[in-house]
Amino acid sequence: MKRIGTIDRPLTHDPRNQAPMTIPMSEPVGSATPDVTIIGANDSRQNRTREMQLIPEALARAHMHDRMREVDADRQAVRLISARRMQRRAERASMRARRALAMAVMH
Repeated sequence: MKRIGTIDRPLTHDPRNQAPMTIPMSEPVGSATPDVTIIGANDSRQNRTREMQLIPEALARAHMHDRMREVDADRQAVRLISARRMQRRAERASMRARRALAMAVMH
């Protein structure tokens, strides 16, 4: 069974192989939609198609760039928190050592 392509799922994505648009028989003659072919339309359609196919890639690239920037910022924040925690721990150890030294000197 041969399936006919639709707008959402054309048989081919190549504009040169697609069937030309024609006026349906139910439309009266001399209607507002004339059957016009423009020279060079296939080239512009092909370029537009290529550009439109690259849009999702560009969006994905931008999204990944944003996510990587967020991850880097999160990593930097985690490192800063860890460094502050270690600094406080070192200060407490230093104070204990000073206190122990003072107690040893006093007695």
